[in-house]
Amino acid sequence: MRDKQSIKDDIIQQLSTVIDPELRVDIVNLGLVYSIDLDNDGICLIEMTLTTMGCPLTNVLADMVTKAVKKVPEVRNVDVEFVWEPAWTTERMSRLAKLTLGIH
Repeated sequence: MRDKQSIKDDIIQQLSTVIDPELRVDIVNLGLVYSIDLDNDGICLIEMTLTTMGCPLTNVLADMVTKAVKKVPEVRNVDVEFVWEPAWTTERMSRLAKLTLGIH
């Protein structure tokens, strides 16, 4: 049995393969993932946000996140919950994402 931190690292690694279709940067570097919780039954709750409320890609992103996270062997099911507090700002983006999008 692997420790929780290595499983969480794998989940983050999988989340970094999910590319925001509009901005073409992964959701981890965009700072869209707020929390990751994996319970003992293998249920993974991902709390994330979007760059804009009412984004038409909500279901698409939820499906992409679910497929990616299910690649981690310990994850049996994924719940993606979209939250709006705190509101997303470009401050949450990594340096790489800012450079990619030309934000200084």
